[in-house]
Amino acid sequence: MEGASPATFRPTNQQVLGHGLYLGVLGAVASVTVGVIAALFWSGPPGWIWPMLVLGPLLTGAAVGAVAGRRTGVEVGECGIRTSSVFEEGVAPWHRVVDLRAERRGSRNVVSVYLDSGVSVQLHAPYSGGLFAADPQFEFKVFTLSHLWRSHRFGGLPG
Repeated sequence: MEGASPATFRPTNQQVLGHGLYLGVLGAVASVTVGVIAALFWSGPPGWIWPMLVLGPLLTGAAVGAVAGRRTGVEVGECGIRTSSVFEEGVAPWHRVVDLRAERRGSRNVVSVYLDSGVSVQLHAPYSGGLFAADPQFEFKVFTLSHLWRSHRFGGLPG
């Protein structure tokens, strides 16, 4: 695999949108709750503020989700499997990977990498779930990851 470009897996646009909307809804619920509490103890905020309390966090959450989604991913190359997200990065060298498989975790199908130390690492992508988390190419991506791992583990990529 000398000089070959690494395979990269990132959340789909639909997954990024779903994550952003999730963050936005949480923010909107928090801001409306603060607005209701403020209205109970002090004079109520003006009427135009309520749509802002909902739309502001929704749009902010969508933007944060888009940025975070583009930063999250997995890069598979000569050295091994490199994961990256907003908060952490890690590398699992090929010689430490003893198994790679798709598993059900909660409501999602995820890819887990098992290392020789007994540690299981859940990859940030690919994954598949319901509604916005669905990835129609999940099985193909798992097959590709498995093929790359087996090729490195058992003797190079075919010519």
